[in-house]
Amino acid sequence: MGRLRAAGCVYAEDEADLLLAAADDPATLADLTERRVAGEPLEYLLGWAEFCGLRIAVDAGVFVPRGRTALLVEAAAALTGPAPAVVDLCCGSGATTVALAHRLTPRWLAAADIDPAAVACARRNLAGLVAEVFEGDLFAPLPGQWRGRLDLVVANAPYVPTDAVALMPPEARLHEAPVALDGGPDGLSVLRRVGADAVRWLAPGGHLVVEAGTTQVEALCAAFDAAGLVPSVRHDEDLDATAVTARRP
Repeated sequence: MGRLRAAGCVYAEDEADLLLAAADDPATLADLTERRVAGEPLEYLLGWAEFCGLRIAVDAGVFVPRGRTALLVEAAAALTGPAPAVVDLCCGSGATTVALAHRLTPRWLAAADIDPAAVACARRNLAGLVAEVFEGDLFAPLPGQWRGRLDLVVANAPYVPTDAVALMPPEARLHEAPVALDGGPDGLSVLRRVGADAVRWLAPGGHLVVEAGTTQVEALCAAFDAAGLVPSVRHDEDLDATAVTARRP
């Protein structure tokens, strides 16, 4: 624990307990501790992350679920009626998809990501659930029969401005896939595309729910409004999280 604390691990005692539980023998524990001290994300060493009270498998290089994304899940679940058709774009490990599967009773549930490693991880997490995982860019890989019929689209798309990626904690910028972090010059390049395409994929009255930074809300709402959606904003100070929801009229 002392080495973890010296390396700057804020929750050194908790991390030490988790590494101890993950190690089968002293040699493995020493290896895991060394890798953690070197800056490797704890979730990769454990092979899982906790999200919305669930244990989600996380493979090396795949975006690690953040606690703040619980707001996206809460906002999405609150907006959705019975037996919805639901898609999780930029799904990463599939954490949001799994959380929604436990809160809703979808008539169709799917996830998609452009990163093959994320798709493989999401398929592992969604095994045993009635859900499909597609590899491709945003809506592109989805079956065409769902165009105009989706009740809920969620997306934890990358929203870090390109110049700010270098300022992120090393655990993220050195270990997670850049495609899961870099949102373009102002951080909204992918989210604008999501909004523009969501109008064609949502059913009338359907909702899009995304995560964004607080300083991006005005520009993002303007983009969603221009795309023909009706946006609103939710913020949770405890989670330090912002979710933008947008309804297709």
